[in-house]
Amino acid sequence: MTCEPRTDASGELRAASQAQPNIALIKYWGKRDAALNLPVVGSLSITLDSLWTRTDVRFVPGQKQDQVSLNGRSDEAEAKRITKCLDLLRACAGVDYGAEVASRNNFPTAAGLASSASGFAALVHAGARALGLDLSLEEQSVLARRCSGSAARSIFGGYVEWAHGKLADGADSVARPLLDSEAWPLRVAVAITSTAAKQVGSTEGMRRTAETSPYQSAWIDTQEADLSVARNAILARDFDALAQISEYSCLKMHALALAAQPGLLYWNGATVECMHRVRALRQQGVPVFFTVDAGPQVKAVCAPSAIEQVKAALRDVPGVLEVLDTGLGEGARAIAADLVEA
Repeated sequence: MTCEPRTDASGELRAASQAQPNIALIKYWGKRDAALNLPVVGSLSITLDSLWTRTDVRFVPGQKQDQVSLNGRSDEAEAKRITKCLDLLRACAGVDYGAEVASRNNFPTAAGLASSASGFAALVHAGARALGLDLSLEEQSVLARRCSGSAARSIFGGYVEWAHGKLADGADSVARPLLDSEAWPLRVAVAITSTAAKQVGSTEGMRRTAETSPYQSAWIDTQEADLSVARNAILARDFDALAQISEYSCLKMHALALAAQPGLLYWNGATVECMHRVRALRQQGVPVFFTVDAGPQVKAVCAPSAIEQVKAALRDVPGVLEVLDTGLGEGARAIAADLVEA
């Protein structure tokens, strides 16, 4: 890879990028190495379209500290994570420039909608471009993973598989595209049941689960079989098979977390009612299934022909604040800097 920084015509080391959150159908939960964000199991996801993070990164020679703005505000804890991520890029480029980072989401942050995944994918993509690093998408995926595990998947669009890897340094724990979004253009209705940040973050939740849940070994032992079923379902465009394995993986992950001490309960009442509603729709012949990450939001994945019926059903659930509608989207990509604040 090329590790020499470059400047544009104005002398700036600057770039802006956009990335979308991804929703795991076969879940990632638990780390074999927390420092490198190496997962204990592989996972498989879909990258969304309408939800996005846009990030502008400007490195300033002579500046010692990073200045970070998230949705127009400062967040000390998140700024520290961003600095650690930028340090990886600075080490590769051999520079010590401080950076000015402005990032914005068009969806709730830290509320179970994978804002960390899209945020750090956009940061790595923009930061690497600003420093002129000639990184492949797989190399960007490895760096994004070190900043936030599931960010490894948001580098790519469509259907993506993230290998847990076996090497101690994590070089083989990388995400790779499985199928383009256009090849099987499903839609997702996202039922927002809370906009508050979750009380227990995913990193702490995974640590607690690994240390205390009696189901941890079973979770690890059965993951490869789940991945194989999901992978084959996607390649065959078999909706029913994907629905069954996705809901199974979702409920198994939450059972694992519920059995931790103290138990992790990421759902609220509306979450449960939405899951019941989705299952009722499928029993009526509607092609739809649910998945829920570490948060209270329900993602209902469906055939494009069913999206309006699914949205209407979810809106009718008491406690649902709004229902977002999205297709499957692209991976991280370059944008104009003025779009970050647009």
